[in-house]
Amino acid sequence: MAALAAPVTVTAERAGLWPWSLFAATLAAAGLPIYIHAPKVYVDDYGVGLAALGAVLAGLRLVDVVQDPLLGWLAEAARGVRALTVAISSALMAGAMLGLFAVVPPMAPLLWFALMLALLFSAFSFLTIVFYAQGVERAASLGPNGHLRLAGWRETGSLVGVSLAAVAPTVLGGMMDRPFVGFAIGFAVLAVVATLAMAWQWVPRPAQVQVPQTSALAVFRPALADPVARRLLLLALVNGAPVAVTSTLFLFFVESRLAAPGFEGPLLLLFFLSAAVSVPLWARIAAHFGQKRSLFAGMVLAVAAFLWAAFLGAGDWVAFAVICAASGAALGADMTLLPALFARRLGQLGQGGEGAAFGLWSFVSKLSLALAAAVLLPTLGAAGFVSGGANSPDTLMLLSLLYAALPCALKLLAIVLLARTTVPEV
Repeated sequence: MAALAAPVTVTAERAGLWPWSLFAATLAAAGLPIYIHAPKVYVDDYGVGLAALGAVLAGLRLVDVVQDPLLGWLAEAARGVRALTVAISSALMAGAMLGLFAVVPPMAPLLWFALMLALLFSAFSFLTIVFYAQGVERAASLGPNGHLRLAGWRETGSLVGVSLAAVAPTVLGGMMDRPFVGFAIGFAVLAVVATLAMAWQWVPRPAQVQVPQTSALAVFRPALADPVARRLLLLALVNGAPVAVTSTLFLFFVESRLAAPGFEGPLLLLFFLSAAVSVPLWARIAAHFGQKRSLFAGMVLAVAAFLWAAFLGAGDWVAFAVICAASGAALGADMTLLPALFARRLGQLGQGGEGAAFGLWSFVSKLSLALAAAVLLPTLGAAGFVSGGANSPDTLMLLSLLYAALPCALKLLAIVLLARTTVPEV
């Protein structure tokens, strides 16, 4: 058995960390941008109503949230054949993307939309959980600050993937009649290349194969039994809430409060690119000053940068662009350092169960988005807010408070929680 481990280890080491960036970019391209692109395609091309699409997306998001712990358990149960499960899941994700955008629905468009998105999100969630869980093992082979190094490559790739996927259909629109068909085909090719590039990273060393647990719930015990891991999960929930709030209200704020329709895409791209550029910088800062202090600084920067958005009004899109750049840079700290802290803690525990642990991590992260949508949109609706229409000054002020002031208050709560969390730096 030991003889078989050496070639696997050498191959993984020689592959470097660029496959992690490529795979992260692929996953990111299948995440947030799909919420932006898919509804528009099914409204424009197939005449599906917005209300029906919204109901389907809300239901799928609920399923996506609650299934993550189950997918985390599956990631642990299938640990010995991880390369195979990743290949199957990647194929399902690519097939779902092609079905969503490149295939004329063979049934009622709304039903086809729901089926393809359910398949896409399930494969995406499983791959994300396995990807981060495998990172715990990979980082251990990178020496000091291994988790930071891996997180830097991984999160940079993720943010670049989001940015490219957000603008790709627009670029392709100038080159072909059906740009989303090209987008889907390009994604499928990227998924194949990324899966092949990561192939050797999934092969477990013999020492990594775990003894079967006595119960299904036992795989969650290492993370839930540790006070630091539990506190980091709570921090992920609270710290994810501000981004969930701003993501839910971003389009409404730009269109109605800033009176800048058409600027949503460029501003969103600026935000994600700023985050991508900042990731290597945060990794270096953390290597010198410690991950907790660096994450604390990033959170403070987020509040200092974003609070000013509450005071913006019609025509202030230039000032908001500056805020997007600064708050995007702060997001880079969250994306890089917080998962790295959690992964390093799991590595310190040395009890396995990383897949189940990141299933819980994914659950709390998505729970923030679900809660934001469930609370904020009805609140705006009850205040009489009309998307794209005329709104009273009081309604617009409520929009500003929800979009800017509320996230800053939640971020301050996360800062307090981080300050009270003891995180070993070695």
